[in-house]
Amino acid sequence: MSVDRPADSAPLPLPPAAAPPASVAQVVAARTSDLGGFTVRRALPVAGLRTVQPRMVGPFIFFDHMGPAFFDAGQGLDVRPHPHIGLATLTYLLEGEIMHRDTLGNAIAIRPGEVNLMTAGRGIAHSERTGEASRSAGQKLHGLQCWLALPATHEEMAPAFAHHGAAEFQELTDTGVRQRVVVGRWGGVTSPVATATDTLFVDATLSAGASMALDADHEERAVYLVSGVIEIQGDRFEEAQLLVLRPGDRLRLKAVTDAKLVVLGGAVMDGPRHIWWNFVSSRKDRIETAKADWRNGSFPLVPGDETEFIPLPA
Repeated sequence: MSVDRPADSAPLPLPPAAAPPASVAQVVAARTSDLGGFTVRRALPVAGLRTVQPRMVGPFIFFDHMGPAFFDAGQGLDVRPHPHIGLATLTYLLEGEIMHRDTLGNAIAIRPGEVNLMTAGRGIAHSERTGEASRSAGQKLHGLQCWLALPATHEEMAPAFAHHGAAEFQELTDTGVRQRVVVGRWGGVTSPVATATDTLFVDATLSAGASMALDADHEERAVYLVSGVIEIQGDRFEEAQLLVLRPGDRLRLKAVTDAKLVVLGGAVMDGPRHIWWNFVSSRKDRIETAKADWRNGSFPLVPGDETEFIPLPA
């Protein structure tokens, strides 16, 4: 999706990183914006994040929590065609459906528990809209979308797209805990999603009173609380908070209430990244080229969605 979705305004401001309690390295309160009845809570990028590469956790340079939003019959999401370079978008739905189309000719609906991984590389454009059936009936939409920065060696790779059905993912279960390994390796389970660098994304659901371990097998890790209240070493945290963990810390979190969260992270990126609108790159001049390419119409059209586009911000 576009940084300015679904309207064409400027990107949301960066959220601040709050002073941490003793149990974690940093706490980020996701900034909430209401975009015409569609709530977006943005946890990354964040100003003042004390990780190796500024504003990132592993390869995660962008993390949005979309909704939950309720669309009445006849209404829906309409993110018109827009471009990306230098990143991979990871879309994971909890409720609802989004129709994805891109310049490679892919046209596929993503539904709860499924994953769309769109690797922009040297450039891709796509749109995300509510499909006809869901628009006619109305729907609840709730999900997560992240941007993964690409290693410098992969920034100019050919664009690619992969869709993974819900049945492809393995789950780890314990008393009151369900962990779904969406990307990476966790608890001895490996996800089918292939990424350009070490990446971790685990969807965990806990019943009140249940607990789970947070291993230290990845260079950088964070926990985003989708809903509920959790506790780590006596410190309590609430929904829409991103908890950045210290490297090497082996912790255990406990659900105070029923809770849903994501464990994310991975390898430290190979240098800082510049981010402007929908473009990510290790080089400022590459972003300037991408701006000109979108302004001049050099990106291919999106088949099936050729008549509209989001203009380059002023």
